[in-house]
Amino acid sequence: MAVWAIGDLQGCYDAFQRLLDKINFDPAVDRLWLVGDLVNRGEDSLSTLEYLYSIRESVEMVLGNHDVSLIAAYYGVRKSNRYIDPILESPNAETYIDWLRYQRFLHIDYQLGYGMAHAGISPEFDLGMAIHYAKQIEERLQADESEVKIWLEKMFHHTYDRFDRSASIDDIERYILSTFTQMRFCYKDHRLDFDQKGPPTDKKLEEKGMKPWFHVIDRKSVDLKIVFGHWSALGLYQDENVLALDTGCVWEGKLTAARIDSRIEQIVSVACQKLDSPAS
Repeated sequence: MAVWAIGDLQGCYDAFQRLLDKINFDPAVDRLWLVGDLVNRGEDSLSTLEYLYSIRESVEMVLGNHDVSLIAAYYGVRKSNRYIDPILESPNAETYIDWLRYQRFLHIDYQLGYGMAHAGISPEFDLGMAIHYAKQIEERLQADESEVKIWLEKMFHHTYDRFDRSASIDDIERYILSTFTQMRFCYKDHRLDFDQKGPPTDKKLEEKGMKPWFHVIDRKSVDLKIVFGHWSALGLYQDENVLALDTGCVWEGKLTAARIDSRIEQIVSVACQKLDSPAS
């Protein structure tokens, strides 16, 4: 048995299959950890989702911002596009959307010593808080359909960049959702920045006091290594605390897998055909 974590798929079905072949993935015995953003902008989001659903017993995954947007488009909260239209027009659309709605924003495996979230874990959250707040918004997404639609409309109404216990419940949940699915840079006071998507080596960003969320001073302790994606300009990055796996497959980068059940993280990548410009 092997456990492989894989970066943002973004509907790049061909590259995904080539990567699975390269790591000799066998769904009967192996497991995949997927960091989210399964769909959108790649050449075949429908086939990607169909395949993942067919091997769902072998998959651990978290939701990314594009996955949440797909769910919102299904409920008419967000506009669709040509990449996800085939999913919404599929006779199995309801099945796939319901399956996605019951996925998590945070996956934890204490035995392996890893956690996984699409964008990461807020520097304001220790592990207990992260688990609690992830569950809070997971329950919102798993509610009755009419309630889900209302909640998504609230979440997409505007963003909220700080953790404030005295804020409204909607703003608190906007912050929670943003940290798990959109976070990259934070200011010294831990406020989120939603605009910057470049590499953390950009001196102008450093001069503004902005750091990657995992390098923020006074970040609360999370005693697990966090696997995440979402940040193609960061690319493959690993230290003792984090493992970043979004290597920009959807715009002529690579699709990358890391084996996380062995003493040394084995990294395997496949090259990807240019399909689109960088996505959020």
